[in-house]
Amino acid sequence: MKLALGPVLYYWTQEKLQAFYEEVAASPVDIVYLGETVCSRRHILRLADWLELAKMLANAGKKVVLSTLTLIESESDLKTLHRITENGEFAVEANDMGAVHLLQGRTPFIAGPYLNIYNPQTLNLMATLGAQRWVMPVEMSSEALQPLQQARPAEMETEVFSYGRLPLAFSSRCFTARFHNLPKDDCRFLCLDDPDGKTMRTREGKPFLVINGIQTQSALMYNLLGDLDSLRDLGVDVLRISPQSAHTAEIIRLFHDRAEQRVSPELAAQQMEKLMPEAACNGYWHGRPGMEQAFLASNQLQE
Repeated sequence: MKLALGPVLYYWTQEKLQAFYEEVAASPVDIVYLGETVCSRRHILRLADWLELAKMLANAGKKVVLSTLTLIESESDLKTLHRITENGEFAVEANDMGAVHLLQGRTPFIAGPYLNIYNPQTLNLMATLGAQRWVMPVEMSSEALQPLQQARPAEMETEVFSYGRLPLAFSSRCFTARFHNLPKDDCRFLCLDDPDGKTMRTREGKPFLVINGIQTQSALMYNLLGDLDSLRDLGVDVLRISPQSAHTAEIIRLFHDRAEQRVSPELAAQQMEKLMPEAACNGYWHGRPGMEQAFLASNQLQE
């Protein structure tokens, strides 16, 4: 299985992004997704800057993919989308059907996790439109994935979101601006103050959700490090790791070592606990509520 690093879902400074991707270039990740997928107001890096990072990573031996916005809301968003799909050098991850139609028949693309591919018929449609890889929706279970794997078209790769805060929903409203009693168009770019999003807690103080601009995420860290055997058995080709503000390179190496069986599942789990900003969950993969954590012990699924 190959390792992919998903796009940064948060708003970081240019200096932090540059240092982050220089570290990624030296990591054992195979595929790197670049670009803004959450909010078009986050433009510390323009497309030209992302392309420079893409060339640096490609020179380091990484397969680079440019990701598109999930929610197109303006004429400028549409112009940027055209420029990404017409870049002519790097593959593109389509995160809405507008991007799919711009790429259709022109260049192979990656069908992103927000295209809602839940059945073999939709997967086959994406293949006819030019998709060469698809990313499973984050809430699908291993059981639901099985029939798609059995029926997937030849040469179609499957990628599974395997680590990070789950991207659950998008809205035209900005939750971060609302939290600060600001209008969306005058948000003062306060997302910069929350490099891993802003955690919302229950009255009992338990982490519940994370707000990240117009995106809602899980507060717990989705972690399939302990489920690599089932991912391999299902024929999954690519594991996606979602960036966080600290320890991402260490997490990539831990997944790599576990995939290469250089570290035991028990030791890997212990090491991962030190790298996560919140507790782990993997319920969706096991057909359970997403917030649950299940693990295999004595061949029995337990909580």
